[in-house]
Amino acid sequence: MTYCVAIRIDAGLCFVSDSRTNAGVDNVSTYSKMFTFGNDGERQIIVLAAGNLATTQGVVGQLKKDIKQGAQTNFLTIPTLEDAADYVGGISLEQQEKHTGGGAKYEASFIIGGQLSGQKQGAYLVYPQGNHITTSKDTSFLQIGESKYAKPILDRIIGSDITLETAALCGLVSMDSTMRSNLTVGPPIEVLMYTEGSLKVERRYRFEESSEYLRQLNSSWDERLREAFNNLPPIAWSKAWDQSAEN
Repeated sequence: MTYCVAIRIDAGLCFVSDSRTNAGVDNVSTYSKMFTFGNDGERQIIVLAAGNLATTQGVVGQLKKDIKQGAQTNFLTIPTLEDAADYVGGISLEQQEKHTGGGAKYEASFIIGGQLSGQKQGAYLVYPQGNHITTSKDTSFLQIGESKYAKPILDRIIGSDITLETAALCGLVSMDSTMRSNLTVGPPIEVLMYTEGSLKVERRYRFEESSEYLRQLNSSWDERLREAFNNLPPIAWSKAWDQSAEN
């Protein structure tokens, strides 16, 4: 399994992904699920992948092949990010059908984000069926994979006016919570922070399982959660409050 999230804010885009794949308790491997394409100063496109490993690798392999062979449609010629999402959705459907008949167990999802010169930054979630959605004013982040454990944290923190650093921390904390609840999600953890309008990928990090930073992040988050819990109003107070409100 996997967990990936893309956060779109005014300051830019933040991407966070794990690298664990699991085909049973005795067959755990690591593969990067974050891929970058583009030319500095012209365009930057970031891809996050989740789902069947053969399908995701087939899609990424075709994306690279199309660029190398100068295909008419590729990430270096595509006119918009929305077209890029359609392009990835089409390749994904082809890969699901290839040698498999398109069975559900071969499904994959993708997040496509970035910016093209002269256009606004953006992010799209591509479903296994090939269609897609994008972020909005009310939905500043997109998730694929094991998303349920992380969504409450993102809902509480993410807003369009936060900094890229805050977005990255929120993404990492959401990843930490997911890893705590689901052992099929795990390091190495990759983080990419894209500054709006830069058309460059300058801040990308990879945290291994032995990362002291990840350990400190986990420890600090646990400590702050316990402090917050211990400072919650006692249940006994509810009687006085509720009676006061009724009166």
